[in-house]
Amino acid sequence: MRFPLSAHALRALAWLAGSPGPWLRQAIAHRLAARECRRRGATVRVIECNLRLTGLDPRLTHASLVQTYLTLLESLRFWTRPRAANLRAITEVVGLPHLEAAERQGPVVIVAPHYGNWELLVQWIAARRPLTLIYTRGRSSAFDAFLRLARERGGVSAVPADVHGMKPLLRALQRGETLGITPDQTPDAAGGLWSPFFGVPSLTMTLLHRLGTRHPEARFLLAAAERLPGGRFRMVIEPLPDAVTSGPVQAGLDALNSAVEAFARRDLAQYQWTYKRFKGQRPDEAPVNPYWPECY
Repeated sequence: MRFPLSAHALRALAWLAGSPGPWLRQAIAHRLAARECRRRGATVRVIECNLRLTGLDPRLTHASLVQTYLTLLESLRFWTRPRAANLRAITEVVGLPHLEAAERQGPVVIVAPHYGNWELLVQWIAARRPLTLIYTRGRSSAFDAFLRLARERGGVSAVPADVHGMKPLLRALQRGETLGITPDQTPDAAGGLWSPFFGVPSLTMTLLHRLGTRHPEARFLLAAAERLPGGRFRMVIEPLPDAVTSGPVQAGLDALNSAVEAFARRDLAQYQWTYKRFKGQRPDEAPVNPYWPECY
């Protein structure tokens, strides 16, 4: 994930993230969001574009940006503190029987939308049993290395979302372990098909459907760490609709996006609207990019 912060501000935020007071993080996030809205930088324009495309209230922009900064501040903290200390922020778990039943039956695939704080979700899942996480490489190799190191210290094996990551991914499934996949990142043209998301045609990954077809023993769950007041979190686990991983692939993608959208609507501000979700490549057509040139 890319955040609109200079290196100096990032160092300051890393220090502040070590503070035990959640109210201070909240105040900083509000101040940063207000400043960014006044500047109307590229990140604000991406949020505005996403809200306009989806027909959502443009007044959500500031609240979304506050949640984005909270995610950053919290993640810096989670990446640099012991896992046991991080997990104390979780005060409620909804749907735990779904996860327990799935773990008894074999390999589990956690489908984790960019909602709430996914880094805390990753650590919570990894505390239960080995977790292999699929991630998209960023533009900065240094930040990628830092992120892999931070996650591996938390007991997570991170593999890239490309051909190099498929072998360790399949081996983890064969060992009966848990996989973590974010379903709402835009794949390349070969790895996705178009399906509506919030009513907007979106290039959507076919990976989950392929895994479900080839590994019927796997159990698929939708999960997120939902932010609560006072620096607390609620883990939410729901069964992923069977249509996502079986039957016609197009129906599966439509069911996947419907499930992610329903999850995001729990609290729209906690969904990651800073991501350019609605661009992609159609076969034999020009690339689709509603963000050009306004958001660059």
